[in-house]
Amino acid sequence: MRTRRPSTAYLGCRDLVRESLLRRNVPPQAINIMLSSLSDNSIKQYDTYLKKWHLFCNSNDNCVFELSVPKIISFLTQLFENGAQYNTINSCKSALSLIFGPQLCNDDRIKRFLKGVFRLRPPLPKYNQTWNTSTVLDHLSSWYPNENLSLDQISKKMTTLLALVTAHRAQTLTKILINNIEFQPDKVIIKIPSLIKTSRAGAAQPILSLPYFNEKPQICPVKTLSAYLDKTKLLRDNQQPLFIGLKKPHKSVTSQTISRWIRLTLGECGIDTTIFTAHSTRHASTSKAHSLGVSLDLIRKTAGWSGSSSVFGKFYNKYIPSNNESSFARSIMSNNLVND
Repeated sequence: MRTRRPSTAYLGCRDLVRESLLRRNVPPQAINIMLSSLSDNSIKQYDTYLKKWHLFCNSNDNCVFELSVPKIISFLTQLFENGAQYNTINSCKSALSLIFGPQLCNDDRIKRFLKGVFRLRPPLPKYNQTWNTSTVLDHLSSWYPNENLSLDQISKKMTTLLALVTAHRAQTLTKILINNIEFQPDKVIIKIPSLIKTSRAGAAQPILSLPYFNEKPQICPVKTLSAYLDKTKLLRDNQQPLFIGLKKPHKSVTSQTISRWIRLTLGECGIDTTIFTAHSTRHASTSKAHSLGVSLDLIRKTAGWSGSSSVFGKFYNKYIPSNNESSFARSIMSNNLVND
């Protein structure tokens, strides 16, 4: 007869995974190395689902570590009946696979269940369209001269420009160190040696390239960067991270802070921030570049996607509203008038 582990308080994601690895005969000295494969963001995301699984098991007299596909499907069904969407249930499956291994994901019953959820509640893209980068750049042009801007304004302008011209996440911007910024005659090169979300074995770390935009110095990323460095030189106390806080002691900022700066900037530029988040800069800039004829290979390389990645086509290439939406129809009608 199976003995069930006594009901206990939730251990937390790391300890739950640790215990599951020990039960699967992983050598104890290797556990911490294996746990290091999970980023803090992944731990935070999976923790929510594993806590729900723990509560489900306690309330149904199940063992948290017992691989029972029927009981797992019952758990996922409960989430579905409570309104969970496909992406949520799929993420929950991934969290459970940390405990049970790949056999869970490969089980034909789990696959069939997920396919059913997909058909009943197909995942919808967060955005059906995106905003035009010109709207934001035109507004940022009014934040000039850079030398006259407050620390708050120059910080928001710099982070937003960087997000647009590099198409990288806020997390990447937090990894920029001053000693990795190289000013060249025609551009600035920024190396990112630290691990980021898209870092993977065998892949090169990102190198950001900022061109001089002398035609419009008001939004030149290099000139804005120079002004930001001058503004913060006496505040950073030899700190290497590029972006620092607005208040004393001006410590390096988190990706949440940078995202907040960008979101506030978008709002001031007239973008509806109840719909679009700071991350939408990645959608807007890559969609704009594609509409202007920039190759997919260059878009992938700039944004940090692999050469074979389909992420841009599936999730980021969005329709950009314009004032010329009826140009095609007007051209047809105008031609008809000429023929008449």
